Amino acid sequence: MRAGITGASGFIGSYVVEALVATGHEPVVIDVRPPADPAVEYREASILDGPALTRAAAGLDALFHLAAVADVNDVVADPAGAMDLNITGTLRALEAASQNNLKRFVLASTVWVYSSVPQTPGDLVDETECMDVAASRHIYTTSKIAAEMLCHDYWNMHKLPFTILRYGIPYGPRMRLSLVVPVFVRKALRGEPLTVSGDGSQHRKFVYVEDLARAHALALSDVAENQTYNLDGSEKITILRIAESVLRLTGSDRPIEFMPARAGDYSGKDVSSEKALRELGWAPQVTFDEGMERTVPWLIERIRADEEEQAVAIAR
Repeated sequence: MRAGITGASGFIGSYVVEALVATGHEPVVIDVRPPADPAVEYREASILDGPALTRAAAGLDALFHLAAVADVNDVVADPAGAMDLNITGTLRALEAASQNNLKRFVLASTVWVYSSVPQTPGDLVDETECMDVAASRHIYTTSKIAAEMLCHDYWNMHKLPFTILRYGIPYGPRMRLSLVVPVFVRKALRGEPLTVSGDGSQHRKFVYVEDLARAHALALSDVAENQTYNLDGSEKITILRIAESVLRLTGSDRPIEFMPARAGDYSGKDVSSEKALRELGWAPQVTFDEGMERTVPWLIERIRADEEEQAVAIAR
């Protein structure tokens, strides 16, 4: 299948390209930046440019829509710009897929959509849960819920088949340096204490990026048409455990400092990925410890290289 990927030059998108190639599909990068691999077809287009996006989707069978503002700090700094990219950008991508009569539109969403769902201890949240409109949530979450609703709207109005993938928290080499694991690694390398919001008990089921990317190829199957899947990790990982893992892997002996909890922060839900296992045969294969052992050395190398470049620039 010939599949376009918006945001394919980013962290997760670059792995999705590799996963599609490995499974015999033909990926087409749709982004404002070219891919690292020059052998992959590249069509330059911004998701804010509807006509360019529609042209870029021509001749495709499917479109994976990953391009979005995903850093909550960026959302807070420019909420209007984030909503434009995350909601209007999704609308433009759906329109491009519809105009080109694509066979499938695949949306990258998040388990953060469950932040408003009440949960009984011991129970797992699944794809059938309803969202409470009046609940307290981050506006990033609102943008993803709205994007999901648009997918359903385009099926109802234009019969554009869709699949929604709700990501757990991805990590791995090539991840953005603004995320929690790289931030902790940078502080550890500088000999600074690691800061944790609240008591550190808030948890995520972190999912290694190669596991996450593998699910995208599976999502093109017929059974996944008009379905939503949770793609979460298999272990509940607290923020405190992340900090402790970074200290161990960097050899730092600095203390962990606890700070007040952030307003609207996603405290974590116990999310079930059983549907993805049952229908797609997907389950995470890389444990958190194994993933961190692959990720932290890459981060150390990347952070040190960046700091050396900055030092050279300052010296000039």
